[in-house]
Amino acid sequence: MAERWSPHHLRLHRHLLRQPALLPQGGVLLVALSGGQDSMALVALLRDLQRLHHWDLQLWHGDHQWRPESGQQASELEAWAQSQGLALSIDRWSAPIHREAAARDWRYGCLIERARELQASHVVTAHTASDRAETLLLHLARGSHRRGLASLPGQRELGEGLHLVRPLLIFSRQDTTQICEDLQLPIWLDPSNHDPQFSRNRVRAEVLPVLEALHPGASRRINTLAERLSEEDNHQGELLALALEQLRSAEHPEGLQRRRLIALSPANQRDLLQTWLQADAELTLEAAPLNTLLARLARDPGPSQMDLAGPWRLQWDRTTLHLKIQPNAEINP
Repeated sequence: MAERWSPHHLRLHRHLLRQPALLPQGGVLLVALSGGQDSMALVALLRDLQRLHHWDLQLWHGDHQWRPESGQQASELEAWAQSQGLALSIDRWSAPIHREAAARDWRYGCLIERARELQASHVVTAHTASDRAETLLLHLARGSHRRGLASLPGQRELGEGLHLVRPLLIFSRQDTTQICEDLQLPIWLDPSNHDPQFSRNRVRAEVLPVLEALHPGASRRINTLAERLSEEDNHQGELLALALEQLRSAEHPEGLQRRRLIALSPANQRDLLQTWLQADAELTLEAAPLNTLLARLARDPGPSQMDLAGPWRLQWDRTTLHLKIQPNAEINP
C-alpha cells in the first residue's frame, strides 16, 4: 500500500493530535476488519498515518459463518493483508447464532482475547457517524434511558488496560465510500447488511432516508447530539460517582440505602440507580423496567426482588438494596 495523503488523512490526523490519548503514539492497535467499506477505509487511513504515529498495527477478522462464502472472503482478506505487509488473525465462530446481539458479543469476546495475546492497548473499530445516528434512533425507539442515547462513545474501556476506540466517528458512511473510491480499495460486500430482519438495516434503509429527505443533514445532527450527550454523560458521571458513595450502605458497602434513594427526585433516582447498576454489574436498564423498579421501591415498604438481565437479581428490604447473582438452581433451563 503506497503512502498517500488526502483531506481525509489530514482530518483524521488532526483529530488524533487534538486527542492524543485516543490512539497513543507507538501503541499496539488491534483493528477489526470486516472487509466492508468502513473497515477498509479505517485500515487504509491508519496504515498511511502509521509513519507519523508509529503504531504497531494488527488486524483481526471474525468469520461468523453465516454465509457459505464467508470462509472464502476470510481467505481473500488474509491474502490482501499479506500483500500490504499487515498481520491479520482470523477467528471462526464454531457455533454461530443468527442474531445481532449474539454476534456482537462473540466478536468482542474474540477481540478482547486476541488483544490480550498481542499485548494490544487499544481495539479499534470502524463505526462511523452514520452508525451512531442509527444507534441513537434505535435506543430512542426502545425507550432507552438518557445514558443509552449517548451511544457509541469515541472511547470506552473493554477491560483493565484495554480500550475500545472508534476514530471514524468524525466521518459519515458517505465519507468512507469516497475514501475507498479515492484510494481504490477492494470491498467485500456482506449481504446481511441488507437483510430486513435486522432492525439496524431497516433504520438505515427506511428511516434515515426519510429523515434526510425531510431535513437534509439529519444524520449529521443526530450524530452531533449523540456526541454531546456522551460528553455530558462523562462529566455528569463524575458527580454521580460522588453522590453514589453517599448512598452506599455503611453496614453493607455493596448495597444502596433505600430510604435515602427514594427521598430524592425521580430524575436523580434514575441516574443514581443506573450509575450503581453499571458500576457494580455492568448493567443498563431501559426506561420501562427502570420506572417499574422505582415505582415498586416507592410503593411497597417491605422486602421484595426483581430479576434483571443475565444472572443478576435486585433484592431489597426496608433499608437496603442488594445486587445478587441468581443461584443456578433458580435459573430456568
